[in-house]
Amino acid sequence: MAAGSTAQALPALTQLPLTFARRRVLLVGDLVADHYIYGQTDRVSREAPVLIVRYESSEVKLGGGANVAANVRALSGQVTAVGVLGADEMGRALRQLFKEAGIRLSAASARGLETETKTRILAGGMNTTRQQMLRLDRGQRAPLPVRVRSALARLIQEAARTVDAVVVSDYGAGVVGDEVRQVLRELAGDGLPVCVDSRYALSSFSGVTVCKPNEPELEQLTGRPLRTEADLMEAGHAAVKRLGCRALLVTRGRHGMALFEAGGGVDLIPVHGAKEAVDVTGAGDTVIATLSLALAAGASLGEAARLANVAGALVVQKQGTATVSRDELLGELRSAR
Repeated sequence: MAAGSTAQALPALTQLPLTFARRRVLLVGDLVADHYIYGQTDRVSREAPVLIVRYESSEVKLGGGANVAANVRALSGQVTAVGVLGADEMGRALRQLFKEAGIRLSAASARGLETETKTRILAGGMNTTRQQMLRLDRGQRAPLPVRVRSALARLIQEAARTVDAVVVSDYGAGVVGDEVRQVLRELAGDGLPVCVDSRYALSSFSGVTVCKPNEPELEQLTGRPLRTEADLMEAGHAAVKRLGCRALLVTRGRHGMALFEAGGGVDLIPVHGAKEAVDVTGAGDTVIATLSLALAAGASLGEAARLANVAGALVVQKQGTATVSRDELLGELRSAR
């Protein structure tokens, strides 16, 4: 579809977000605490060639799969999150944030499990913008215990009985293992839309509804460098066939998106808007959340992809881990008239 016809199609999608509040989505994935520490720095340590940071404040945000759930909720959808949280400080912080956001939480846990946490230290001078200086990652290093993996599969089966779509956010922290993937395949086989975003293990998600890689992830999946549009076409069709999914939505940064369907159809969707991205952190979370919620609302694959394309363009205008609200999305769609 050409860029002009895409722009003309956007107002037709305006009614879709109005139905989101009645739709229920199940989020399955790695629930991550995005922990930010802010400080001020103006000198180098005498002990080592490092900057000294004077602590000012800190905050915790919903990250990883938790940010996908937050995006569904910001778009007014009803969402239940299934994952793993530890009985630690960050686990307690995430539970409180889920409660405040109106997200239902169904978390498995076990003694000794540590909540997946990304701590970022941001610092700068008194009158300068804070810049990220260091990121410290913490979380479960060993595979999850068998009983936790079995508990996750049961929680998903129970929660899926009352939802309109499932969205999977796999950041490689171990929540989405073999037991969970088998349940997801069964749900997709029963006709429930199952949309998957997997950073490191996309090849293991056969038989789901939609997979959403970016271009580097598609290269890794197919073993083919994407130097030309012809390379993209070959890789996209090969991936759909290999995964046995209904569709593959490839995010392409400033080149927009490409939607490959199992029947052989391809839709090249140009990037929405002309503004340069401010921060792409978490943009994939917004895209997969919007896509799954649109499918839950009865949208076609093409309609859901275009809506996700607009939401992605809006979220990259925001700093850090962010969401897009239903009103923001509606406003953008209406301005295209």
